Amino acid sequence: MSSAREDLRLTTIVVMSVFFITALMVGAVGNNSVKLNGYSAVLYCAVICIGMQWIAWIPASAAKTERFYDLMGGLTYLVVVGFSLWAGSLSEAPSLREFIVSFLVVIWALRLSSFLYFRIHRTGKDGRFDQLKASPVRFLVPWTIQGLWVFLTMIVVLVINSQAGSAPEMGAWDVVGLSIWLLGFGVEVIADNQKSAFNKDPDNQGKWIDSGLWSYSRHPNYLGEILLWTGIACFGVPCFTGLERVAWISPVFVFLLLTKLSGIPILDKRALEKWGDDEEYQTYRKNTPALLPRFTKS
Repeated sequence: MSSAREDLRLTTIVVMSVFFITALMVGAVGNNSVKLNGYSAVLYCAVICIGMQWIAWIPASAAKTERFYDLMGGLTYLVVVGFSLWAGSLSEAPSLREFIVSFLVVIWALRLSSFLYFRIHRTGKDGRFDQLKASPVRFLVPWTIQGLWVFLTMIVVLVINSQAGSAPEMGAWDVVGLSIWLLGFGVEVIADNQKSAFNKDPDNQGKWIDSGLWSYSRHPNYLGEILLWTGIACFGVPCFTGLERVAWISPVFVFLLLTKLSGIPILDKRALEKWGDDEEYQTYRKNTPALLPRFTKS
């Protein structure tokens, strides 16, 4: 019983924290957003982001499976992109910038969510959820956080798409943003493909990848992820005024989450548990930066 109460307490803290952060963001960036029934389109987007995760949590918790977690995340990106474009069109027809940033998110979401979906179906499970899915209440935590993840990473696009009034003309910042996005997307795709090919080779079973992009960074896929969302943020430079600039928290959020919370710390801990006593791995770890590549070899 005490365990159940503790699960409820911690889950309540997470849910309330997510609601608080979301409300602050909506209040900051939603003033110039198209209004639907008196509420900003950004608020509706936030409700969609979290609501879709909670709906998916019901069958997932009943079946105690995380197999569709990443797929639902990708679907949420697609739905909220479409909704924000539609909402913005109630004020004025979508601009070229809105179509471009929306297309970039769609391409990224389809690629990454399908990649993660097929990966988990090959491996059978995701170890991050082993303890969480044992309790339906505890299992609500990752689903709620995924809703926040989608909303905060997408916030630049949501503000651009849902703004009332005319959009500024395309300019240099849009070119910079597209260039950075292309670089980041390319790095992420190449890194993921290199690791997938490495893991499929039976000779590499139980080994770590230290070839290709992985010889320059221990997590090049995360570097690509941070770069592409930084590129998306650049599209907002000519569009945002006042508190709308708070939307630039998007790439900062991605960076902090991947480098301080759920990404690199978890994977590095697992790697040390597996290969911490291996001298070759220690050499690789010493000579290869966690994120930003160093192109001169030690």
